[in-house]
Amino acid sequence: MPKSVEGTYSNGRIELSELPSGMPEDTKVIVTFLENSRTIDLRQRGISTEQAASLRQRLSTFIEDWESPEMTVYDDYDESKIQKR
Repeated sequence: MPKSVEGTYSNGRIELSELPSGMPEDTKVIVTFLENSRTIDLRQRGISTEQAASLRQRLSTFIEDWESPEMTVYDDYDESKIQKR
């Protein structure tokens, strides 16, 4: 039965966001590369320009903390969870 797992391609390697359960070793896979778009169509998600501006303003108080060097620990958070299993 087919199973989909999200991942990223970087430096010639594909890293999965989660390990698929119940898959035997050496299972064949097909990789489909998706357009790498960092933009999100908020209108498609039901968020108006005004709502987006309000959200951006409310979240702006977190910018300094979020961009601090200490927050890099979360950059590989999902990967570290996989390795601990």
